[in-house]
Amino acid sequence: MLKEFKAFAMRGNVIDLAIGVIIGGAFGKIVSSFVTDVIMPLIGLLLGKINFANLFVNLSGEDYSSLVAAQEAGAPTLNYGLFINAIVDFLIVAFVIFLVIKGINKLSKPKPEPVVAPTTKKCAYCFTEIAIEATRCPNCTSQLE
Repeated sequence: MLKEFKAFAMRGNVIDLAIGVIIGGAFGKIVSSFVTDVIMPLIGLLLGKINFANLFVNLSGEDYSSLVAAQEAGAPTLNYGLFINAIVDFLIVAFVIFLVIKGINKLSKPKPEPVVAPTTKKCAYCFTEIAIEATRCPNCTSQLE
């Protein structure tokens, strides 16, 4: 059983998958930071200095100045600003994956073979393959057009 597991784990597909998961996790962190630290502040600035990370609905009825203050007090909140950040994260990751797959498909498409002019034709009378330049069939001796 140990040999079977070793053979399974060392196959190329499993190792490729593991590398993809690791790189994907790192890429996800980069995109999250990009969205949280670069994109959303710019969007917030354009929309009137809104901090999306601080947008929430307090469900306890008390008044809190920020999401951090509400969470420290243990108040239940709906964090729709963080949800908007997550949606932007997803859209960026999905677009990048779309571009990568599109590029891979473009590289892996088989190139069409060049069209080669035919070198033979069939005799209309005996259906034998003959040279395209022939004016008479060598098999049935019929005159060809």
